[in-house]
Formats: sequence, structure tokens, C-alpha cells
Amino acid sequence: MIRVAHRDLLTFTTAVFTHRGLPPARAAAAAEALCHGDLTGTTSHGLVNLTRLYLPLFAESRVDPAADLEVVREVGACAVVDAHRALGLWAAGAAMDLAVDRAADLGVGLVSVRGATHIGCAGHHAARAVRHGMVGVVMSNCGHQRIARPPGGARPMLGTNPLSVAVPVASAPPFVLDMSTTVVPTGRVRAAARAGTRVPEGWLADDHGAPVTDPAAFDRGAAHLRWLGGTPETGAHKGFGLAIVVEVLSALLSGAGFGPSAGAGGRDDDIGVFVMAVAPDLLRPAGTFAADADELFTTLLGCPPLDPARPVRYPGLPEAETAREHLRAGVPLPDELFAELCAVAAAADLPAPAALVTA
Repeated sequence: MIRVAHRDLLTFTTAVFTHRGLPPARAAAAAEALCHGDLTGTTSHGLVNLTRLYLPLFAESRVDPAADLEVVREVGACAVVDAHRALGLWAAGAAMDLAVDRAADLGVGLVSVRGATHIGCAGHHAARAVRHGMVGVVMSNCGHQRIARPPGGARPMLGTNPLSVAVPVASAPPFVLDMSTTVVPTGRVRAAARAGTRVPEGWLADDHGAPVTDPAAFDRGAAHLRWLGGTPETGAHKGFGLAIVVEVLSALLSGAGFGPSAGAGGRDDDIGVFVMAVAPDLLRPAGTFAADADELFTTLLGCPPLDPARPVRYPGLPEAETAREHLRAGVPLPDELFAELCAVAAAADLPAPAALVTA
């Protein structure tokens, strides 16, 4: 591993996106969203995707670096937005800002986005609402891409369809649930394949439902992702049902592409994103939501653990602790990834990120 200062990763990634045509402020926002994965330890959604996902979008003209969000319809607290193939790393955050503005006046803001591209960590965008003392919700489908099969189905029909909810907590890091509706996202499977390691039973299954532990089998088409809940006998319908909910709210409301459509089965273009911000202080007496949220989450942390060495945590807390350590000591990157970033810098005649000198 090579450690790099987080601020240097932001500077480098901003420069790369600016070089690809993004205005500087948008490039900085996109860089923050992408580097969030490495900062918080969610490396499957971090800089490993720069050369594998985002730069190919530019090279294939599947993203328009100059595109603006267009509000095509407004009804009260709600808006429908066409992203026009804008980079999702920026567009999802911009949509949340629109939702926050509406929530500040009306108590809730709902922005339904079509024409988006991959948004990265949904939790990063949901947490933008927390900065304003609000609850944030983000859901995203996978556009026209089909990845996971319905329970009992013989072909993929839906994406991994992530969703996130973020809640401010006064005396502790915010609650940030960021999850796929499959057991894991594809990025974690491919990370294991690159590392040459096996995956746990329960992530993947073959055509007959038998567990598969070779992650490379996924891209060979010899294995497919399981839904949350595992098998039909243990509740796979729950993850599958959640995936459909995400498809409805993110794609059908906005008019984006969706997996189970006649023209689907292709790439993750025309992604739909559901974004909502809720302002608790407009719905309850000021301060009461914050007090109750603090009690809720601190009480959960106070639950006696089965193993004293492994205290109870809620989603968002381990990531916040990891981010704090990475800000202090530098963000660890595998040697191969660091070399990839240096190659991107050299190809664009940009300064490469500098490795920290560690004792």
C-alpha cells in the first residue's frame, strides 16, 4: 500500500476531470464524490473506478462534461430534472442541493432525475442533506443495464439498485446507510477477482442456485449476484422487492431507462436517481428531532456487545472513523492503483499524486 494525502487525491482527481472538460467547480465536486470511497474505506466505489468506469464514459461520449441539469417540471416541493448525460458524480450532489433548497421552504424536497450517469457512493450524496440538519435519501437504478435475476428467473432483469439514507446525529457521526439491494455490489466482486481471493458463500450462485466462491465467474457469466436475503427460502424476495422499489422511484417517476423494458439489457445509460431531503425542524418543534435522534443513536451504541472487542456500531460510524484516520495518516492505495493514477497523470501531462513518506 502507498499512502497519499486526501487533499492531494482531491487535487489530482479534480485536475483529471477538468482536463476532460468539466468546469472546475463541478470537477471538484465530482472528485470529492469519487475520493469519498477511498477516504471511508468503500474502495469498490473509489478511485479504482477512475480508469475502469468514469474515464471510459468520457472516451465513449456517454457523458457530456458541459451538460447542465434542466428542471423540466416543478410541482410544489417536487421537481423532475433531466441531467442530459452530465457526470453523475456531480449531478447527484447538485440534485440533492436542489432538494435541500425546497425542503428549507416546504419541509421536504423531492427531485427526480433522468438522463444521469453513474453516481458513485449514494451515501456521499445523501449526506449532503446532513450538513443542513436534514435527512437525505438517494436511490439509483442502473439505467438500461441488467445485472441480477429475479428469484427463480433465468436471465438478469434489474441492476444492483443502491439506496441510501443519511440522518444527522448531534453527538456522533451521522447515520449513513448506503447499500445495494443485492448482497454486495458488483464492485466488491470484481475487487476480489483482481485480488485473486475467494468470496464468501452467499454472494454468488450458479444457474442452479449452488454457491460460487470464484469471483471471476461473475464476469464469465458462470455466476450471478444473490439478492439481500439470500435464497428464496431465506428471504430473497425482500432484496428483490427493494430493488423494484428503487426502480419505480428512480426510473419510473423520472422517465429514465429501466432494466425490465423492451429495449434494456445494454449499458448503464439513462440512469434514474430519486433524491429527497426532509427538514425535521419544519415538521417538529425546533431541536426536538435532533434530541430524539441523539438519544436513538447513542442508545444503540450503548447496547452491550457480545464481544467487548467488537462494540455495537451503526451504519456510517465505521466509515467516519476510517475517514478520520485516513485524513490523519493518508489514504492507502494499492501499488497497482497508485501506478494507474500516475499513468493517467502522465497521459494528460498533469502532476501525479505524491506518495507520503512514512516512517
